[in-house]
Amino acid sequence: METREFPAWLEVLLKEKFFNACLDHEEEKKNEKNILCIDCRLSICPHCLPSHTSHRLLRIRRYMYNDVLRVDDGSKLMDCSLIQPYKVNSSKVVFINERPHSQFRGSGNYCSTCDRSLQSPYLFCSLSCKISDVIIGQRGLSGFIRVCNSLNLTDDENGGVDMFLCQALACTAATDIVRKKRSSLTTTTCRIVTTAVSSADIEAPANFLNRRKNMPPQRAPLY
Repeated sequence: METREFPAWLEVLLKEKFFNACLDHEEEKKNEKNILCIDCRLSICPHCLPSHTSHRLLRIRRYMYNDVLRVDDGSKLMDCSLIQPYKVNSSKVVFINERPHSQFRGSGNYCSTCDRSLQSPYLFCSLSCKISDVIIGQRGLSGFIRVCNSLNLTDDENGGVDMFLCQALACTAATDIVRKKRSSLTTTTCRIVTTAVSSADIEAPANFLNRRKNMPPQRAPLY
């Protein structure tokens, strides 16, 4: 049940597994659920948009295999200050949930909730870590949640996928193409060689017998 202290859409944002295939459009391409409908409190895919045209929509992106959102988008709904941002495709993003990290703690700046190493002056590594800290410190989210009556879907840069991951996938695809070409060339060459050898094997006994018929018999030398 939604309350002013903890809205239902925020719980979905923190707990939903985004980028799974949409069951309503499983036959369609690009059917990953990477959009959160704030009004319906559920994740949707791009093919679901016609049914949510007048709703507040938040696009979820991927960075380093984790869900992130743009600071500009998230700041319309929540106070995203003091969360360490990362730059992806010229936009600043923040992680939605805490990520696994080493338990080793040295000197420097750390997340106030999970002790993850951070750059100064940031205090939180993710949105969920800040929410936990705010709930404990203020016993509510009244100062954290912002009033947002309209939230349009922002353009998706490079499909919301990590730019470096795209480059890696492109390199992998190019390598596979080269491998396939080499494999095809090798197979063709092997077939040609095998055919030539097979033909020689078939003709060799006949040629050899004809040559033996026209040659005088050879005897072993006497010593």
